[in-house]
Amino acid sequence: MGRKEFISKKPYETWEFGEAIGRELSLGDLILVTGDLGSGKTQLIKGIAKGLGVKDWIYVMSPSFTLINVYEGGKFPLFHVDLYRIRESEIDDLFIEEMLDQGVVVIEWADKARWDKYKLKITLEIMGEEERRIVVENGLQF
Repeated sequence: MGRKEFISKKPYETWEFGEAIGRELSLGDLILVTGDLGSGKTQLIKGIAKGLGVKDWIYVMSPSFTLINVYEGGKFPLFHVDLYRIRESEIDDLFIEEMLDQGVVVIEWADKARWDKYKLKITLEIMGEEERRIVVENGLQF
């Protein structure tokens, strides 16, 4: 399993890092994103959207209350899932497997459940006011 670490000093650097990830994604990829509140998870996902070619990537927002936002217009639809307000027993009701058949799925608060297969696990850590440590680990794909 590969591991890569990056220090972002500004939000635009987090966007650029996410953009590089987004350019490499394929249909059916599942990305798990973890980190404390305010650690930059949504900023990273904005960059992923940009890398996928989503025109209005700057307007990507966390779906904390809607649970899922779908962004189209890129290479693949981006399904942005937020598990912050959901119990593990409710996750199957989101039909994530079906979303993977149609596009790329990025899950915030992914540590609320166990995942058997995924492309990447990304953990963000607050280092300072704008500085973030971003750790990317390769996952298991079947």
